[in-house]
Amino acid sequence: MFDLEEELKKLPSSPGVYLMHNDRDEIIYVGKAISLKNRVRQYFQSSRNKTAKIEQMVSHIAWFEYILTDSELEALVLECNLIKEHRPRYNTMLKDDKTYPYIKATVGEDFPRLLFSRDMKKDGRSRYFGPYTSAGAVKDTLELIHKLYRVRTCSRNLPRDAGKERPCLNYHIKQCDAPCQGYISKEEYQKSFGQALDFLGGHYDPLLRTLKGKMEEASEKMEFEKAIEYRELLNSVKQVAQKQKITSSSMEDRDIVALARDDRDAVVQVFFIREGKLIGRDHFHISAGAAESEEEILDGFVKQFYAGTPFIPRELWLQYPLADGEVIGQWLTARRGQKVRLVVPQKGDKERLVELAARNAALVLSQDKERIKREELRTIGAMNQIGELIGIGAIRRVEAFDISNTSGVESVGSMVVYEDGKPRRSDYRKFKIRTVQGPNDYASMEEVLTRRFSHGMEETKKLEENGKDVSLGSFTRFPDLIMMDGGRGQVNIALSVLTRLGLTIPVCGMVKDDFHRTRGLYFNNAEVPIDRHSEGFRLITRIQDEAHRFAIEYHRSLRGKGQVKSVLDDIPGIGPARRKALMRRFKDIEAVRNASMEELADTPQMNRRAAEAVYGFFRGKERETFPAGGPPSAKTHDNPQNL
Repeated sequence: MFDLEEELKKLPSSPGVYLMHNDRDEIIYVGKAISLKNRVRQYFQSSRNKTAKIEQMVSHIAWFEYILTDSELEALVLECNLIKEHRPRYNTMLKDDKTYPYIKATVGEDFPRLLFSRDMKKDGRSRYFGPYTSAGAVKDTLELIHKLYRVRTCSRNLPRDAGKERPCLNYHIKQCDAPCQGYISKEEYQKSFGQALDFLGGHYDPLLRTLKGKMEEASEKMEFEKAIEYRELLNSVKQVAQKQKITSSSMEDRDIVALARDDRDAVVQVFFIREGKLIGRDHFHISAGAAESEEEILDGFVKQFYAGTPFIPRELWLQYPLADGEVIGQWLTARRGQKVRLVVPQKGDKERLVELAARNAALVLSQDKERIKREELRTIGAMNQIGELIGIGAIRRVEAFDISNTSGVESVGSMVVYEDGKPRRSDYRKFKIRTVQGPNDYASMEEVLTRRFSHGMEETKKLEENGKDVSLGSFTRFPDLIMMDGGRGQVNIALSVLTRLGLTIPVCGMVKDDFHRTRGLYFNNAEVPIDRHSEGFRLITRIQDEAHRFAIEYHRSLRGKGQVKSVLDDIPGIGPARRKALMRRFKDIEAVRNASMEELADTPQMNRRAAEAVYGFFRGKERETFPAGGPPSAKTHDNPQNL
């Protein structure tokens, strides 16, 4: 039992990070402190004037833990990492988790290349250009450079592999000079590559003059096709140059950051300036409470955004000073490897640029407000509707399960995960049924659920024994609600598995009508009425369709590999001819299963002995699959009339 008063007394006066948990063991807040003792105790002192947000958070704290660090800077880094990993609900959260593309120049190679990259590694052998706000812009730029400077795109190790293979297609379409064949010297290639780097650095004028001269020369020689080619290249370069407008006479790399907010949301606008040129801009939606100040919102944004981006500019121009400005400056300096300045402009052009960013943020906020509300109603609002329908309160994580097979062979199970109304595809799991023979959805579902939750429990136990974070496991996060593709039968299977494992998780079934369309929910032995026009109903439909799609895709992948066969192949004495004869007469496996001995024996290609083998096979499987008392009352999840 966590004794709050006793634990507060044990807090050290050291820097570190603290994590607040609710009664469901969820991390609801992560913070850093120079002195853990002073900072954490403030939350529980009645004399303190706390904001409404803090008051609400404190009311949900069941227990807390902390991690000691050697300095406030280390605490800041750890805080950023933990917020990004756990996304606590009471932290100022960056909704957009964007990673920007870069152009990577492998200058450390004898014959360097230009590559598309989303990671920036400080290996001393590469130079990076960007970030670009569009992957399409990067690809267009690279395509243009290959046409202009004929930079190689292959991954051959040159000059070691020179002459081992024929030149690629790029050589024949005149987008590469084939250094792999020795058709261009290292010196000439390096000179051309240097011109490409100048182009990426924004030096367009020499190239524009060269292309214009070549176009006019070709035109005078009556080589009009070549002149048109140069004209198109000239226009492409002009378009790239037009996008990169000069905003400053200095050639420093800097980001300009400003925000706009209302009573519940905020938008941060960032201008990306590289070598004095505005290469792009982007906005970010922030989940922020009304009680939070602009300084606090900006502080949280800077920590989260620059913890995730590989490039740190030399300067940050900010609309407001940061509360942790000094330590954030140290952290960014350490990440960049050079001094990073945090500037709050007060007058002149600098202030006007920050104000421009703020006006852009206000415009985005006003335009996106209704869209954000609709999106939240569609996701989080829909999850809350489902929770209210079945009376279990707020739901954050849902896991849905489905089974797919063809003629009872190669049965597979799917698990899809939705968090806050959105699919979390990294947590999707697929299961190949191991212990069940034949088309038995109940037994297959029992196997899938047993494997999923028993593995999760074992994984949690091992991580706890090794003193590791439980969240690192692939199966350790359990859902707030389990949704089964089917009705009473599927729900009963799930409940029996959970009871056997000692788990208490609500389970509901997603039932369908006669036209195989989602009809509603089955919960606590009753079908729950639901408005078909509500967002909750639409979300249930999306979850059910997604679980079915994921199972079908996995099954098709197995079938495409030639791994699917008929269940009849497992019966002794039934070869291809008899299998075809049975399927020709009975059409599907269920009809074969339910056929009498006489019907089987009367089938062409069959005799009495083969009929007995088929009859005994299916009757024996039924006795093995179901315990005494028979199967659950519903026959299949596709027949809601049996509920």
